[in-house]
Amino acid sequence: GGRGLLALAVASGAAAWATWAVLLMPGFRRVPLRLQVPYQPSSPRQVANALALLRGRAGKTVDLGSGDGRLVLEAHRQGLRPALGYELNPWLLCLANYRTWKAGYHGEVSFLRKDLWKVNLSDCHNVIVFLAPSVKPPLAAKLLAELPDDARVVAGRFPFPSWSPSSTLGQGLEQVWAYDMKEVRREARGSVQESQV
Repeated sequence: GGRGLLALAVASGAAAWATWAVLLMPGFRRVPLRLQVPYQPSSPRQVANALALLRGRAGKTVDLGSGDGRLVLEAHRQGLRPALGYELNPWLLCLANYRTWKAGYHGEVSFLRKDLWKVNLSDCHNVIVFLAPSVKPPLAAKLLAELPDDARVVAGRFPFPSWSPSSTLGQGLEQVWAYDMKEVRREARGSVQESQV
């Protein structure tokens, strides 16, 4: 009856809170609220689309907010090396490392518990970003300041609002956008010159 439904609701709420407190919250403790991104695993199609936009490229590949590591592992499988993931949540890092070991890539793929805002990306040539829209504007400034001209950024779920993509693939939730830094910088310089006129 009513008591059973109430007990079920309380138990469900307690389970959801416990999952948050134990698995997800540890990665957010040091991150300002507006820059927090909840864990949402990438679908197989999102992974395939993101890696398709990096096909044929070389150089260091990083996933910012790598979660359970599926994008980094697929990048390594497709020959993008070294492949590296940055993630703050220790539980997701454990899962990513387990998946790496299970795939037979232990020692070949790295996942580091580092704040993406504090890492230097100047040697990265391929950057994967599946993060929330609130993170994109400050991250755009960091990427513009640090990435080399030949770098490519692939964004999933949400595009960078002030950048024009070089290419895109997929539709709806499966859509991904690629940005070539040389073109992004050229466009940014043009915008600055227009605003000065």
